[in-house]
Amino acid sequence: MVSVPRLVIAAPASGSGKTTVTAGLMAAFAERGLDVSPHKVGPDYIDPGYHALAISSAASSGASGAGRPRAGGARPGRNLDAYLCGPDRIAPLFLHGAAGCDLALVEGVMGLFDGAAGQGELASTAHVAKLLRAPVVLVVDASSQSRSVAALVHGFASWDPEVRVAGVILNKVASDRHEAMLREALEGCGVPVFGALRRTRAVRAPSRHLGLVPVAERHTEAVDSAAALAARVREGCDLDGLLALARSAPPLSGRAWDPEEEIHRAMAAVPGAGVRGDRAARPVVAVAGGAAFTFSYAEHAELLTAAGARVVPFDPLRDERLPEGTGGLVIGGGFPEVYAPELSANEPLRTAVAGLAASGAPIAAECAGLLYLAHSLDGEPMCGVLAAKARMSERLTLGYREAVAVSDTSLAAAGTRVRGHEFHRTTIVPGAGPEPAWGLVHPERRTEGFAQGDVHASYLHVHWASIPGAAARFVDRCAPPAG
Repeated sequence: MVSVPRLVIAAPASGSGKTTVTAGLMAAFAERGLDVSPHKVGPDYIDPGYHALAISSAASSGASGAGRPRAGGARPGRNLDAYLCGPDRIAPLFLHGAAGCDLALVEGVMGLFDGAAGQGELASTAHVAKLLRAPVVLVVDASSQSRSVAALVHGFASWDPEVRVAGVILNKVASDRHEAMLREALEGCGVPVFGALRRTRAVRAPSRHLGLVPVAERHTEAVDSAAALAARVREGCDLDGLLALARSAPPLSGRAWDPEEEIHRAMAAVPGAGVRGDRAARPVVAVAGGAAFTFSYAEHAELLTAAGARVVPFDPLRDERLPEGTGGLVIGGGFPEVYAPELSANEPLRTAVAGLAASGAPIAAECAGLLYLAHSLDGEPMCGVLAAKARMSERLTLGYREAVAVSDTSLAAAGTRVRGHEFHRTTIVPGAGPEPAWGLVHPERRTEGFAQGDVHASYLHVHWASIPGAAARFVDRCAPPAG
């Protein structure tokens, strides 16, 4: 049994202010010297970046002057997705990410009870809250209501007896009088109010075609916003009461997810396979980062490392060469469409990537990586590894997918079944190569992506914690360092 103080920050609907309130709480508690562990329900890559920045910037500034300095490095934002990873992995992944923390805060997704389409509560915030046995604090957009807020909160608190809606934070409150009316209405509701936050434009994050602009693209402005959010939450929320509520969460049973155990278990299923323990023989896996490639799950790098790789990040916008000794390449999601001219202008790196693919080295590319490997993106030359052209589209492709590997690739053997997620406003022609990466089986049936040599390129985002064998398989195919 493991005790972790924790809260789930949820809302009745999207747009209520979950991300700003959660980031503000994280920053405010980090200013107090607490080691805060950030988590996000669902597949979203962008919000965890804001969480990690809010914590690290607040902890380093110590603006409140209270508490002890937070020890250790910044914790990455981590996702908890019961669809992608399965319900049984949620608590172990949470315990892995939150190990040793003083407080874990979990931002929900959409409305509290909204989950995977047509699959009941699966992957909803409520589902994850139940799996974590965590108290839920409901962020309510109070901008257009007064007494009706009591009916709304009562409905959410009573809908599912297994979900403990234990508090409310009123957001977008217009005035002191408005706040008094809201608090009076909620007095008989049985759900305490832990804060009331005024409307403000000072902490809004800009959005574009796929949601918030990632923090890597607006770091300085985002740091200033985090400080403003922390001040706003300090003034408007009962931090002591919220911390006491978090500490009331019961212990969790089970063990933390362990990447080394996962890799050894995956290796045991493959005759003759083994982790490369010799440091000198560890292959270099280059992982794309920087402003154009901001989408990644922290567990991917941990699994690659556990499988014996030396993970080395690089920035395709700035670096003209791949890291020395690169034996494999991972290019995750992001926004190459925003940086297409700059990516195209880095011809030395595009040539190096094409050469690596031609050498037979394994390459795993998801969404943004798929576009970068294409012949062109919006008319700008890309790496030319794939005989396909990509462009921006008016149509948003969004949703969970079930898929099966059509071909043997660097990530999966043919027949491997996975669950993934698509999220893009681009299209690529053709949509699948002569040997597709995946055959989608739900909610639609079609082939998708490219399996070309040891290149696996696809729009589908897959969380490797659900298929740790992918990391083991990928590293096993990487060439060891020369010499």
